[in-house]
Amino acid sequence: MDVFRLRQSLVDEYKAYIDSFIRIRDEQISSFVTDSLERGVLWPEPLIQLNPSFERGDSVDELVASGVLHPACSDIFRAGKSTDDIGRELLLYRHQSEAIRTARDGHNYVLTTGTGSGKSLSYIVPIVDH
Repeated sequence: MDVFRLRQSLVDEYKAYIDSFIRIRDEQISSFVTDSLERGVLWPEPLIQLNPSFERGDSVDELVASGVLHPACSDIFRAGKSTDDIGRELLLYRHQSEAIRTARDGHNYVLTTGTGSGKSLSYIVPIVDH
């Protein structure tokens, strides 16, 4: 699948849809809207980013075993958990492990890291542990 060709196809279809109902009588406004649409203001260029690989840290079970977290955290924080499955050990990234340890030691912390790297879990685990 060529994602760029797919994107262009979607943009072309959307542009045709938009063009089908825009009827502006004022020449200046019509020209402005047409120019804006031609410049692609409604469909900017695709954004391509690299997703970094974050360094692995402790698992929740390891933090429980080492006394950092309450034993109930092993039951609460599981990967793939459902009503029919207890799930499996939840592996954390290093920055998550360090944040959890910092919170457990009673220190404040600020965690800045990339999208999808588990910032929320880094403060939810200490709250539940408390």
